[in-house]
Amino acid sequence: MNATSFLAVLGGLLALAFVANRLFRLTRVPDVIVLLAVGLFLGPVSGWLQPAPFRPITDTLGTLALILILFEGGLDLNLRDTLRHFPGGVLLATLGYVLSVGLVALVVWERRQFTLVPALLVGAALGCTSSSIVLPVLQQMGIRDPLRVILLIDSSLGDVLAVTTVSVLLDFGTNSGPFVGGFLGRVTLKMMASVAAAILAGMLWSRVLPVLSEERFWQAVTFSVVLLLYASTEAFGHSGLLAVLAFGLTLANVRRIDPHLLGLFFAVQPSSKEHHVELLAFYSEVAFLVRTFFFVLLGVVVDVRGLKGHAWLTLGSLGALVVARAAAVRASRWSWGEIGPRDREIALWVFPRGLITAVLAIQVLNVRGSQFDFLPALAFATIVVTNILVIFGSIRAKRRQPPQREPALAKEETGVMSS
Repeated sequence: MNATSFLAVLGGLLALAFVANRLFRLTRVPDVIVLLAVGLFLGPVSGWLQPAPFRPITDTLGTLALILILFEGGLDLNLRDTLRHFPGGVLLATLGYVLSVGLVALVVWERRQFTLVPALLVGAALGCTSSSIVLPVLQQMGIRDPLRVILLIDSSLGDVLAVTTVSVLLDFGTNSGPFVGGFLGRVTLKMMASVAAAILAGMLWSRVLPVLSEERFWQAVTFSVVLLLYASTEAFGHSGLLAVLAFGLTLANVRRIDPHLLGLFFAVQPSSKEHHVELLAFYSEVAFLVRTFFFVLLGVVVDVRGLKGHAWLTLGSLGALVVARAAAVRASRWSWGEIGPRDREIALWVFPRGLITAVLAIQVLNVRGSQFDFLPALAFATIVVTNILVIFGSIRAKRRQPPQREPALAKEETGVMSS
């Protein structure tokens, strides 16, 4: 494929991703399924694109997309609403992830005869709901609070739990110590240190933005801060993704703090609402671009033949994820506040796997080698099936939605009642 044809393909992919994203309300098909299908066609099916040149950049591109999406998610969260629904979201995310990891690990242990840590690694990679899918789906489905905030917390925290858990489990291959105590201690330390660094960086940068925003390319400079924050946090062994999410959340909400209180520490006023809107629009566009290329490349490089001979492992893992989600929703819904049957139906089926699942599967394979040759293909199947379940759930939720009354009829009834 020459340069002209390659650029034409890139342009066509972006146009296709835009159309698929906008047609979600009509087709109920998440755009990630369309992108993966296109990647399969361009790679394994037609052979137009060979996977070898793209494999080295897939992991990096996936991490970049994840950074952008989590930062955008933080910018889009209102801290007051987040804190109001925080317990429900945290409970759903924690129960869902722990149950998913445990049940998938049991399936892998039984089917592959893995020991504890390798089995948990598979469960940890597949166990989290993906914010890269949930954020666009929630926007397209028009879900309102409190369910929207709960599912955002669920998916964002799930990403962080997955990345942190996989990194800690990989460390257990080289570090000794008590498993349970060491695991919980490392996870807690990683999260606390990441959040503290992000809040400090967010407050400092919010003081700089009002001055910097008078210059061109100030959004790009902010992106450089995001990347540096991620890299430095990871270099110290903490969670860079959690830091990125907390950084975006801080930038979005620091302006709501009393200026007199902030003035004790900073002389410059915090960034305005206009700066926040511009940042959100900029990173939404960039995240869409990077995310589109990643999922197409994933379709190109994945070797679906890796599932050959693992049908029962795939079916068992998918069944374990469905059971874990149902149990987590049932056990945590008491903490959600006023949630109707339609919202509970949405929460039950909207647990798609996506970007983070693919990135972590590739990472585990790269670190642990041929023992996990099946994992990228298993992750691919999990992404496709859980996104299909989103279609199923959105259709069922639509049927549960109460019928809309005609405006004329509503007006007539109002007039009768007033008379």
